[in-house]
Amino acid sequence: MSERIVLAYSGGLDTSVGIGWLKKATGKEVVAMAIDVGQDGEDMDVIRQRALDCGAVESVVIDAKEEFANDYIMPALKANAMYQKRYPLVSALSRPLIAKHLALTANRLGGNSVAHGCTGKGNDQVRFEAAVSAINPDLTSIAPIRDLALTRDKAIEYAAEHNLPIAQSKKSPYSVDQNVWGRAVETGFLEDPWNGPIEDLYEYTQDPADVKPADEVIIKFDQGIPVEIDGKSITPLQAVEIMNQLAGKHGVGRIDLVEDRLVGIKSREIYEAPGAIALINAHEELENLTMERDVNRFKRGVESRWADLVYEGLWFSELKSALDAFIDHTQRHVSGEIRLKLQAGHASVTGRRSDQSLYDYNLATYDSDDSFDSSLAKGFIELWSMPSKLSAKRHGIEK
Repeated sequence: MSERIVLAYSGGLDTSVGIGWLKKATGKEVVAMAIDVGQDGEDMDVIRQRALDCGAVESVVIDAKEEFANDYIMPALKANAMYQKRYPLVSALSRPLIAKHLALTANRLGGNSVAHGCTGKGNDQVRFEAAVSAINPDLTSIAPIRDLALTRDKAIEYAAEHNLPIAQSKKSPYSVDQNVWGRAVETGFLEDPWNGPIEDLYEYTQDPADVKPADEVIIKFDQGIPVEIDGKSITPLQAVEIMNQLAGKHGVGRIDLVEDRLVGIKSREIYEAPGAIALINAHEELENLTMERDVNRFKRGVESRWADLVYEGLWFSELKSALDAFIDHTQRHVSGEIRLKLQAGHASVTGRRSDQSLYDYNLATYDSDDSFDSSLAKGFIELWSMPSKLSAKRHGIEK
C-alpha cells in the first residue's frame, strides 16, 4: 500500500483542491474524511462522492453528532464554558473530535500523515495538530494552505484546470463554521470592528427585535445533564437541537465579540448559539440552587481555565483531565428543573426546583415563621470583621 494522508474534508473549495495539491506535493495517496457534527450543510453522501471525484483514493463519512453531543458538548455544559465570558466554544469543541477521527482513520487505513485546511493565523491549526499529537505522536500534520502555498486564487485556478466539481468561483464575503452547538461568522466587512452585523449574517436565530409572545420551557437536569424538556425524555443531542429551535425563534444567543486568538492577534467574530446560551443559563442557575457556596465560587475559576484550555487546543491535556474530574464531582447534586422564559433575545430563568436544593425557605423568609436566629449575627459580624479592625488599629484612623 502506498503512503497515505488522511485529509479533514469539508467539501468546499480549499479542501477539494487540497486533495490533488497534496498528492502532487507529497506523492502520497489522499483519503478524505468528512465528519457530521450537526452542521446541517450539504448531503454527506454528496460530499463523499465529491471527494472521490476530486481524486481521493478513499472517502470516509462519519456521523459523529451523538458523540459530539455526549462527549464534548455535555462536558462544556457542565463547565458552563464561555471563553472571554461570552463565547461558548462553538468551533473549539468540534476540533478535538475531528482530530480524534483523523488519527483513528489514519491508523485504520494505513495513513502516516493527516492534513487540514487551516491558515497560518487561525486557532484551528493549533487545535487539530495539538490533538493529533496527543493521540498519535507519530503522525505528521500538513496544512496545504499554510505549508504548501495553496492560496485561494491558486485553488480556483486549479479547480478550473482539472474540472473539479466545485461550485465556488469567487470568494464568499464571510467565513462560516457551524455545528449543532452554534455558528461562527468572520471576515469580510466584519473585519472592521466598527461595522455592525447585518441580519443576513444569521441563520440559527431570528431577529430579537421582532418581539414575539414569550415561550416558557422547563428543562430537567440529572447530575448536570439535560434529560427532559417539558416532561419529554431527550438525549443530549436532542436537548441542543430542541433548544436551538425554541431559543433561536426568539433571537437568543447572538454574540458580537472581539476575541483574543491563540496566535496573539485579535479578531472580530459573530456567533449565534441559541441552544448553548439557553442551556448554560439554565444549568448555571440550577448550580446556584444546589451547589454549596465555596464549591460554587471555586468552580467559577475552574470554568474559566477549562474554557481557555479548550480554546487553546489542549482538550487532551493532563490539566483538562484533572479539571474534568473536579467538575464531574461538583455535578453529583445538580439535578432538578429550571423554567426558562424565552423572549426578545433573552433566556431568563423564572423558576427552579430540586430535591437537592440547598435553599431553605424557613431560613430565607422574613415572615413570622422565620427559623433564622438573628441573635447570632452580632457575634458573627464581630468575629468576621476582627482582622479588618486589627489592621485598622495598626495603621491608625484616617483624619
